[in-house]
Amino acid sequence: MNAFGLIQIGLMLSSATIISSLQCHHLPLQQRKVIENSLRLLDKIGKEFPQKCLREKMSFRFPMQVLQPRQKETVGVAIEEIFQHIFYIFSKNLTLAAWDGTALDQLQNGLYLQIEQLEACVIKKHTQHRWSKEASRLKLKKYFQKIDCFLKDKKHDLCSWEISRAEMRKCLQLIDKATRKLKN
Repeated sequence: MNAFGLIQIGLMLSSATIISSLQCHHLPLQQRKVIENSLRLLDKIGKEFPQKCLREKMSFRFPMQVLQPRQKETVGVAIEEIFQHIFYIFSKNLTLAAWDGTALDQLQNGLYLQIEQLEACVIKKHTQHRWSKEASRLKLKKYFQKIDCFLKDKKHDLCSWEISRAEMRKCLQLIDKATRKLKN
């Protein structure tokens, strides 16, 4: 991570008190903006999907049920968990990906900020939804472990990163769709 990225993280950490005081009812709008920006950055990070990687495509099977529960709070917990996993995936061994480092830092910083905002809101509301939260967390953990194992099995090569980047794009699009449904 370059010095600029470290400065951005420092600024975000120093604004933690401001973040925790944000009103949670504005979170869906903020999420849509973060997702839109994250999708743009995912496109900017890499180039067009390499043709040579098409034969390696893999289906990780996103657990759709985690974004479709009856309570909005449970969806919020799932979204927070997804952002944490995406942040973790993009914090790993990226040396063979040859991606735009500045765009990657911006993506990580945006995800980190959104995780902080979600944590501030979800902590207030999730204690009564403990069972749903844990079930969602386990399903998401299993899904992201498949991606992590895929990256490790392929020794973090270019194709495995491009396939993972496409999968993260899909995750963000699913979150956006779920967030829009919650608003209605």
